[in-house]
Formats: sequence, C-alpha cells, structure tokens
Amino acid sequence: MNITEYMTKLGQQAKVAGRAVSKADSGLKNAALLAIADELASQTDFLAQENAKDLSAGKEKGLDAALLDRLELTPARIQSMIDGLQEVAALPDPVGAITDLKYRPSGIQVGQMRVPLGVIGIIYESRPNVTVDAAALCLKSGNACILRGGSESIHSNKAIASCIAKGLEKVGLPVHAVQVVETTDRAAVGELITLKDYVDVIVPRGGKSLIERISKEATIAVIKHLDGICHVYIDAAAELKKAIDIAVNAKTHRYGVCNAMETLLIAESIATQVLPELAKQYAEKGVELRGCLKTCSIVPAAVRATDEDWATEYLAPILSIKIVDDIDAAMLHINEFSSGHTESIVTENYTLARRFLREVDSSSVMVNASTRFADGFEYGLGAEIGISTDKLHARGPVGLEGLTSLKYVVLGDGEIRQ
Repeated sequence: MNITEYMTKLGQQAKVAGRAVSKADSGLKNAALLAIADELASQTDFLAQENAKDLSAGKEKGLDAALLDRLELTPARIQSMIDGLQEVAALPDPVGAITDLKYRPSGIQVGQMRVPLGVIGIIYESRPNVTVDAAALCLKSGNACILRGGSESIHSNKAIASCIAKGLEKVGLPVHAVQVVETTDRAAVGELITLKDYVDVIVPRGGKSLIERISKEATIAVIKHLDGICHVYIDAAAELKKAIDIAVNAKTHRYGVCNAMETLLIAESIATQVLPELAKQYAEKGVELRGCLKTCSIVPAAVRATDEDWATEYLAPILSIKIVDDIDAAMLHINEFSSGHTESIVTENYTLARRFLREVDSSSVMVNASTRFADGFEYGLGAEIGISTDKLHARGPVGLEGLTSLKYVVLGDGEIRQ
C-alpha cells in the first residue's frame, strides 16, 4: 500500500469512527479516558522500553540535549499523562450544551448547540506525551483524530497508541477514533493536510517552519499560531514593584515557550526609575538586553536593537526593550510588531487599562499580569490542544470548546411562518 492509499484509509476509518464518538454520551467518553489511563499505568515498563529505542536512535542521529529531553518519557511524565487523562475526564462535556435559548415573536425558541468538529488531524514534533493530550481532548469533545508525531518518537507513539486502542476497545468505542500515523515517511504530512474529504481541521504543534509549511499547503482549515512575539508595557501609572515582578517573570519563568515576553515597552517618564533594577535582575539571570537608543543610554550593557529584533521571537534569554512616549506609542508598536499572541499592560490607571484591553488586537490581552498566564490550564480550560492567533474559528488557548462548533437549534410547537 502506498502512502496515499495508507493515509486515505486512515481518513476513511476516522470518518466512520467519528460518527460513533460524536454520539457517545459523557459517561462513555469518560470511561474511555479512564480505561486508557489504566492501560498506560499497566504498561509503564513497555512504554519506557519503546521510548528507550527512540532515545537511542536520537543520540545516534545527534539530536541536541533539549530535544532528547522533550523526547524522554520519564516515570514522572508517564504519570503526568495518566493524571491528564483523569483531569480531562473530570471536565464538563461541552457537546450538546444549548445556550442563548430565546423566544422569538413568532413563538419559536432559537438557541445554539455545541457539536464536535468531526475528524481532527494533529501534527506535532518530539514530545510523545502530546499523543495522549491530543487524544484525550479530541475524544472528550466528541471528535476522532489522526495523530502524526515526529519520526524521532515513532516507537513511543506506537506504544501509546496501543494503550489508547485497548482502552477504547474495553468500553466499546471504535479503536479508529484515535489513529497514530505509523510511518515516518514525510509525505504522510502532505497527504494528511489535503485529506479534505475525511479530515475537518488540522492542528499543527511545532516550530515555525512546520506551521508555515502546513499553513501554505493545507486544503483544510488550520488552527495555529506562527509566532509568540509577546509584549509587556509598563505605563507611567504603574506600581513599580508590581511592574518589575511581572516583567521579570514574563521573560525568565521559561524561555522556550510561546507566551514568554520578547519585547518590553516602558513609558519614558518612569524609565530611569524602573530600568536599572530590571537590568540588574535580568543580568543575574543571564538575559541579554537589546534596546533602543534611550534604553542603551540608561543601561550601558544593552546592545542596540535593530528593526529585526522587534519582530523576532527569541525563545531564548534575550529581550528587546523600547522606551516609548505613552500608551498610544506602546499600542502603535504592539499593533505593528505583535504576532497577535499575548500582550500585557502594567498600570494603576483604570481608564488606560480599559483602552489597552479594547484597542490591542491579540488573542490574549492582560492587565497587571504576566504573559506566562496565557495557557489553557491557567485559564481554567483543564488542557489545551494549542494556542490560536487566528480570528476564526477559535482564538487563544484551544480547549474542549475550541474543538467544537455551534449549530442553531429551533424549538417550535406547530408555528408556521406568516
């Protein structure tokens, strides 16, 4: 069977399985998630054994330490996958919920019901735990899924897939509701993102080059974000200790994540008050500073920033700093260089905070909080499939509701249109 036939078969199987999952009630879907958790718990030695094959192959290929770390399934990470399944099982089921039911003058009632998207194709790199996260969220939201992990984690993903299949079979749901692509052939990605007869949505999780490729080549709707160029603006009316704490956390809590701050904007009237202390704390954490001319005059250790810096997602201990006149200049900069991910203002001026919330066009906009909170778990979604910077159909962290759509429902009692 060639790659086109193989991927088409997966699509056909997913389409059929998706119909069964979409009709499953909450109890059955939760039972499946808990059965999968039990299978993972009983197969920890097997999972570790298969993961060791990937780690060995990765070392032979010369994968760097960071990639090998993301690839490894430690006992703690396996337990985290089990815990994640149990947490998703405990979340409210969005499918079938009817909202905004209103009477119309004709006598009918009109509302909206949440329904599954159908079949979701998810493409990701490195971390095999994403296989469980993706499967759990898709199943709970009534969707079937086709999962294409990185070739470096093929043995781990197959092992996890076998546990998922046993859990589904145990409760009577079709095993094809979750399918892991079992070939490392790169052509599989090209086939998956053009299976428009069978797949309804594609979700890429990975580096910028992967997401750019999928965005350009997919013939199916894509939920994605390319960059996480996030900003914090410290306003003239900011409480300085609060501002410093937020700016340090937003940059240094973790570097290689999409919700880390990459550019700090500071109102000129308070720059000399706040920048020296910030520079000291960043220096202690080994953060390289790249600043505008005014920033460099206050912090001599800073390197002069270029236009390219303002448009760069570093994912590293590097930070761009720009001193601006006021909130208008800050928002002008954000709206020019932001990737639409997350922006935050630090201010005690309620009027300015409201303006910032209204006028900054990003998927998450915050007041007096670190950008690191832009996360499905922190937002109370329980888990997320990714973060979307698109405006349709989901925006921001994509949890269970983001994996559903809405349809109108009409309740009548014999009404006819006059």
